Amino acid sequence: MADIVSTDFLVRRDALGKTKFVETPVPALGDGDVLFKVARFGFSANNITYAVAGDMMSYWNFFPAEEGWGRVPVWGFGEVLISNVDGIDVGERFYGYWPMSTHYLAKVGKVDDGGFVEVSPNRVALPGAYNRYVRLSADPGYRADKEAEHMLLQPLFMTSFLIDDFLADEDFFGTKEVLIASASSKTAIALAFMLANRGPLRIVGLTSKGNKDFVEGLGLYTNIASYEEIGDLDASDPVVYVDMSGDGGIRADVHNHFKDNLAYDCAVGLTHYDKMGAPEGLPGPAPQMFFAPDHAKKRVGEWGAMGLQSRVGEAWMSFVDSAKNWMDVSTARGRDEVEAVYRDMLAGSADPRAGFDLSLYD
Repeated sequence: MADIVSTDFLVRRDALGKTKFVETPVPALGDGDVLFKVARFGFSANNITYAVAGDMMSYWNFFPAEEGWGRVPVWGFGEVLISNVDGIDVGERFYGYWPMSTHYLAKVGKVDDGGFVEVSPNRVALPGAYNRYVRLSADPGYRADKEAEHMLLQPLFMTSFLIDDFLADEDFFGTKEVLIASASSKTAIALAFMLANRGPLRIVGLTSKGNKDFVEGLGLYTNIASYEEIGDLDASDPVVYVDMSGDGGIRADVHNHFKDNLAYDCAVGLTHYDKMGAPEGLPGPAPQMFFAPDHAKKRVGEWGAMGLQSRVGEAWMSFVDSAKNWMDVSTARGRDEVEAVYRDMLAGSADPRAGFDLSLYD
């Protein structure tokens, strides 16, 4: 195995703008090991959230790196190069959670027709939703002509599906209106899509002035306001706030405007990661962090794994077909191009229509 070397893209955990590439020899495989080529992966603001919340939410623990550095998790496709596991064959392709690397050495636990569970010691205590790898040949939601959309939107859609289900399960906390910050983000778009299919709900999108036309063009939001226009919104009725931005200033403006009519503050994303934090003592409820794997675990307990998968799959097929109307996929290959995409996304300068199909292979 000494002749196989993995190239890893690393970022400083305490200074996300500092990056480097390192080359690491792949160790000899033991029983239960499978070596994957990380063929391609999606990249969006969601991956920046993984990096920003890496310590708080243990995202850095999935793919350990040298002290002080981390490997940003991504969703994409891996191809089996070497397998020491019965039921997993060389050349098979799997969808799942990978590092930004050329290779990944997995420790495989339970194998079934649909895929396998990763059981490396550093991962067993982490949320199971991230440790499941799906065999493409057995995935009813996989379409060969939609691979880019699958990588970019499927994990985000799952989060949005679970937020929508959580809010509905709570009867929207007695409200008829959902206010979504960072309305141009792909997770927000997926959530608005789910909410719009529920019927008589007001879905209000908050976005930057520069993205307002894009958000209006989606046709999903009842009303759209720029962040500067929060004070002009009707605050006479109760509202649920879903925050994809993590921006403390936006959160403060929402709380101060709606006050006691803010029924629930659901904290999800960190698209404005550089503006986190908000004044203490704001009127209204304290923000509650939404952790998708927790709600998924609840639904698996009630519906079974296949029941959840079936519901998600049905909604996903409709959503993925809508993506052609609002998402442009750009391809980037090799070290320099991948790093450039990462830096643009970190700086918040990526076009909201853009989705990135990346690979460290030229």
